[in-house]
Amino acid sequence: MTSDAAPARPDPTDEVVDLCRDLLRIDTTNTGDNDTSAGERAAAEYVAERLAEVGVDAQLIESAPGRANLVARIPGTDPGRDALLVHGHLDVVPADADEWSVHPFSGEIRDGYLWGRGAIDMKDFDAMVLAVVRHWQRAGVRPARDIVLAFTADEEAGSDYGAHFLVQRHRGLFDGCTEAVGEVGGFSYSIDQQQRLYLIETAEKGIDWLRLHAKGRPGHGSFVHDDNAVTALAEAVARIGRHRFPVTVTPTVRAFLEEVSEALGVEVDPNDPETAIAKLGPIANIIGATIRSTANPTRLAAGYKDNVIPGRATATIDCRSLPGQSEMLEAQLRELVGPDIDIEYIQRQPALETTFDGALVEAMSAALRAEDPGARPVPYMLSGGTDAKAFAQLGIRCFGFAPLRLPPDLNFSGLFHGIDERVPVDGLQFGVRVLDRFLRSC
Repeated sequence: MTSDAAPARPDPTDEVVDLCRDLLRIDTTNTGDNDTSAGERAAAEYVAERLAEVGVDAQLIESAPGRANLVARIPGTDPGRDALLVHGHLDVVPADADEWSVHPFSGEIRDGYLWGRGAIDMKDFDAMVLAVVRHWQRAGVRPARDIVLAFTADEEAGSDYGAHFLVQRHRGLFDGCTEAVGEVGGFSYSIDQQQRLYLIETAEKGIDWLRLHAKGRPGHGSFVHDDNAVTALAEAVARIGRHRFPVTVTPTVRAFLEEVSEALGVEVDPNDPETAIAKLGPIANIIGATIRSTANPTRLAAGYKDNVIPGRATATIDCRSLPGQSEMLEAQLRELVGPDIDIEYIQRQPALETTFDGALVEAMSAALRAEDPGARPVPYMLSGGTDAKAFAQLGIRCFGFAPLRLPPDLNFSGLFHGIDERVPVDGLQFGVRVLDRFLRSC
């Protein structure tokens, strides 16, 4: 007996799990060095193949051997409307398998979670976008406006081989784009069983990565030696590491704290926001870092033999500046390190901030509420940085919106660049439903 019935279309909420697992199993570690980074081209080719299967043509563009980016455009029904950019990066930070409960590139499903490096940063969103687009193509759905998809390399090392390369060398691919959505936004924070805040990123801190260089007089390690580069550098690094920059509440953070104050029923003292932030539990790390600029020592390098005092020593400092404070941060750092330490910038990208209003924000909020009646969308500032810094150079208004409904007890912020990174399977499926609604209506 035969049947002429068409085969059932895959459910995007099922397919997203397979897509994310496949991406997690591609090791796209970005070490910051072209010679040792891996897998970005393989991941971009995987995305291109999944798009080609449903009739979407994509351009695969290398900025250097293996450093691959992919861009595609989904035509909308109204050519008079501005286009929306939807972007996600394919690279991940390194992971030490010995520190993990599962292998970081296994894509294992355990205890209701999908585990792996990149599960939340940000192959989950990459998979959501793929699942939605594949569903649309099979079902004959067309968005109202053009949707430009960008899957990028090198976000974890400053985006020089990814988003910045595309903006500088292939900006025509983004013609008509006036708004964008990308990572680290749209995730939930539970107030109680009935109410959840969904944090939509409308601002992010600036990237001010720098190196300190100390010079001294080389000599024998057994001598009394007052001109020691290592000592001078260590003292400067310690001063920076212990320093706390002044609290500054930006418009985005003020709006977030007002929402939190109302939702939690707590008073927020504008002169002491840290007291209220401390009550936020797992997300306090992210929010607490957005009320001041920060500078954290991350690497040290000096010497070549145990009994030789070296003539040079260097340190890397990961600085993140609040909007409009990059120059002020530099001045404060120069005062901290003193006149004998040289400062070299290795990345300097400005902070971003936009307002929490407009049709796009309304579409995000409506999509969240449709899938979670207890949703309360709020603006927030990301303590890190994203590819939005590159796309903003094109005049594009950027938001972080990669929707996830999270378990109340999950330390979400601690998973970013941490061990045992994982995403809840039902949260991933929730994200597909929200993203589908949002992209159809925006």
